[in-house]
Amino acid sequence: MTTDMQNTLRQLGIMDVNPGICTGTLWHETAGERLTSYSPADGGPIAEIQQATRTDYDRLVLQASEAFKSWRMVPAPKRGEIVRQISLELRKNKEALGRLVSWEMGKILQEGLGEVQEMIDICDFAVGLSRQLYGLTMHSERPGHRMYEQYHPLGVIGVVSSFNFPVAVWSWNAMIALVCGDTVLWKPSSKVLLCAIAVHRIISGVLKENSVPEGVLNLVAASSKYLGEDLFRDRNLPLVSFTGSTKIGKLAGRLVGERLGRAILELGGNNAIIITPGANMEMALRAVVFGAVGTTGQRCTSTRRIILHDSVFEAFSNRLVKAYKGLVIGDPLDVKTHIGPLIDKKATENFFTAIEKVKNAGGKILYGGIPYENSNCKSGCYVVPCLAEVENHYPVVQEETFAPLLYLIRYKRFEEALSLHNAVPQGLSSAIFSNSLQETEAFLSHAGSDCGIANVNIGTSGAEIGGAFGGEKDTGGGRESGSDAWKAYMRRQTNTINFSSDLPLAQGIEFNV
Repeated sequence: MTTDMQNTLRQLGIMDVNPGICTGTLWHETAGERLTSYSPADGGPIAEIQQATRTDYDRLVLQASEAFKSWRMVPAPKRGEIVRQISLELRKNKEALGRLVSWEMGKILQEGLGEVQEMIDICDFAVGLSRQLYGLTMHSERPGHRMYEQYHPLGVIGVVSSFNFPVAVWSWNAMIALVCGDTVLWKPSSKVLLCAIAVHRIISGVLKENSVPEGVLNLVAASSKYLGEDLFRDRNLPLVSFTGSTKIGKLAGRLVGERLGRAILELGGNNAIIITPGANMEMALRAVVFGAVGTTGQRCTSTRRIILHDSVFEAFSNRLVKAYKGLVIGDPLDVKTHIGPLIDKKATENFFTAIEKVKNAGGKILYGGIPYENSNCKSGCYVVPCLAEVENHYPVVQEETFAPLLYLIRYKRFEEALSLHNAVPQGLSSAIFSNSLQETEAFLSHAGSDCGIANVNIGTSGAEIGGAFGGEKDTGGGRESGSDAWKAYMRRQTNTINFSSDLPLAQGIEFNV
């Protein structure tokens, strides 16, 4: 580990051994085993985490439940003021936290910094939201009555985040929940616990200065050995926001549903871009390359499939191969690097397994799909991104491979392209590159893309925080971040007030009393 990275860890308060429980400003010793966080960049250890146990979790949930009773009574604009101060601290620590995200997760530095910027942006959004938690007023059918709706805080919100966005996904949920009057319990991926610990180190000063009760923002750092399905079964959590694989998401949804809780599920994607003959090919090429290899193909919105018209297939695929050959693979902290490592060796195994499935199904490898090694890339987590010509019905194409594996699929008629686009189990992000008004409007119509996100002349990867984020089908159906996604973090209540001296009953029923 370089001296610069050691200085970064010190700035963020990361020690050689870090406690796995935080209730806002207080860190608590835990009884779990130590877990070492390794960087996929060089394979070396970064620091250790003393994991939390189920007993630690139970204490934490009780404190979060108790803190909710007072936090919900703080006026929403005052809660928004605390979020504003959190955004200022994130701005001060953007460089350091971005570097840690890059080092612990493996995404390139520009993406690490961009992820922290997303945290800052959602804070700014939430500050404005704190004054806009609107209800509705309706006209009552009964004389002398007034009827309206309002939203109340929901309770303790469980946030289970994935490794690929170690800090941003928490903020999408936590900052919205915070201004809504909820308390938050965060269980981050065990692969990136140091990023979560650093975030709580950053925000602790704000919580202390504002006398925020212990238990409003909580962290539980533990692997599934100590905290597996328990969180999903916990009736103390009226809402659980889960980001991860479709397989685990289905389990989470079932367990939360069995206790009639709410779940926001942000699961897998199999995102496609349709490229028509009249598209701006320069724009499409840039969008495809960024969408397919950004974050080393480990975004839920990564571009997995491109559906190309026969007339442009050869020319476009040749240009893609040329672009891929120019990509720089290496140290994620090097500003010249385009592609860092995959998260771990298991991810590289999944990548190569998928490529073998492509070959066995009859697909053609156009480029890449091999290990990448040089003197600075010996962690076993570096690969050369792969381009493969396939047919959409191949079983492997129907799955999400969380790696830089891009499928190229031919089409002849536009209706066929739409059919191919929708013919996968997932439904997160989608895009079309076309200058035809008819084609783009058809893509956005009821009969067009069946995804939660549909874009025109931009790629599938990434999303602005101002819009509600999420997808359909095997993607889970949840929504978080912007728009009116805040309503999921609150309970809706209809109120009727009788200001008359009469009490009309439904259907005109009368009682002699």
